[in-house]
Formats: sequence, structure tokens, C-alpha cells
Amino acid sequence: MTHARARLTLVAGIAAASVALVGCSSAGSPAPSDAESGGLTLEQVQEAGVLVVGTEGTYSPFSFHEGGAGELTGYDVEVITAVADELGVEVEFVETQWDAIFAALDSGRIDVIANQVGITPERLERYEFSEPYTYSPGVLIVPEGSDIAGFEDLEGRTSAQSLTSNFADIARDAGAQVEEVEGFAQAAELLRQGRVDATVNDRLTFLDYEQAQGGETGLVIAAESDDVSEMGVAFRAGSESLVAAVDEALEALRADGTLAEISESYFGEDVSQP
Repeated sequence: MTHARARLTLVAGIAAASVALVGCSSAGSPAPSDAESGGLTLEQVQEAGVLVVGTEGTYSPFSFHEGGAGELTGYDVEVITAVADELGVEVEFVETQWDAIFAALDSGRIDVIANQVGITPERLERYEFSEPYTYSPGVLIVPEGSDIAGFEDLEGRTSAQSLTSNFADIARDAGAQVEEVEGFAQAAELLRQGRVDATVNDRLTFLDYEQAQGGETGLVIAAESDDVSEMGVAFRAGSESLVAAVDEALEALRADGTLAEISESYFGEDVSQP
């Protein structure tokens, strides 16, 4: 058990408990009367003594239940719990589906979202974000010994991709013939069987797969894209003081090695740094 996991204290429930939590924000700030709530201040969170965090609880390795029904854990769960500890408050998790998570934030049912939320221009128009705590470039993954060394080598090759992902566009733009798959596990299996030449995905997905396979995958990263996805904690607009406090907490956790420790326990390397 890591130092970060040892101090992991959280209040989280399974689906029935989550419904109850969503229905009453007793531990956080009062829910606003309209759908577009105002921001939340650091003082309000500290007065309540708890940071109410929205997360999926079904998104391994970021937010999930051990064994499917055990304790809520994951990279994002540990990071935001450590942040709350730095703020001097408890953390309460409200589990909700991704499609409803921003509505829960808008309505004030939760204070923040910690669920690998990408920081995009569109989201920045409506929400505030902490500094990133996860960085993940797109990567080109090939079998060991492949002669593919870069994206330019995909011309005329086959690449296994989920068609709903932007990574399919990257492979196609590089000249690859795209073989449709349902997810990375299927793409990796086709690669290992020699049925496709490559796959393009984000680095975090590959690192998680490597960890799950004990490092023996027979696959390697041939190249990284210039585009790097950045994930941060999401807040309602107008939460400047709380955002600043969370940024300070993340910086302290980065400086004392806690973020690196949490990251390495899940991915085998520090993904909290650019």
C-alpha cells in the first residue's frame, strides 16, 4: 500500500447510496435553485468541512471499485483525496454516469469533477479547471521488432482503431487502412496476432494495459504525437478561490512526490508531469 493509499479516506457508496448522495448535498454547499449555479469558494468548502466530488466509479484505472464491488479507488480518486487532505477537508464521492456528471456540477449537487476531464477550449468557455494532473500524448503502438518507426510509416499499413475516436483520424490521415475494433484490448490482441500493423491510442491506455499484463505485452511505443491531452479538476465558473487552492495543493503534492507515487502505482511512470 502506498503512502497516498494509506491516507485514503473517503465516503462513497454503490449505486443506491450514490442516488441518495445526489439527492442531498448536505455535506457540501447548498444546491442553487436554478440549473446554472454560481461558483464555489474555498471558504464555503472549508466551512462545510468536505469537498463533494463527482466521479464515475466504473472507469478503471481512474475511478473504480476493486473487484467490482469493493472500495472506491483509482488514480483520480487518490489524487483528489490527497488534494482534499491538503485543503484540510474530507472528501465525499458522488458516483454518476459520465453523461450526467456535468449536469450534477451545474446544479450544485457536486463541488468538482475528478474523472479524467480533458481541458478543452469548449469546456473552458463554461467551466474552470485546475492545472493538469494528467498528461497523455497520442502514441503509435506496434509489435516488437516492427519496421514502423513513426507515423509516416503508416502509409499503406493497417491500423486497428475505434471509429468513434479521433485516433482513427490520425491513423487514416497518415495513410493507414483502418481496421475497426471495439476498444484497445481488441486492438492489442490483433497486433499480437499479427493481423494488423499498428494502433494509435493515448499513452495512458497503453501504460494501463502494460501494467495489467505485467509488462509482457510484446508491444512497444514507436512514436508520440505532438498533441498532448491534459486532464484537470473541473469547477463551476466563478470558483476562482477554490481553483487557486486546488492548484496550490497539486503543486505541493507534485513537490513532495505524492503525485508521482500515485501515478507510478497505476501506470509504472509519472503521468502527472508534461
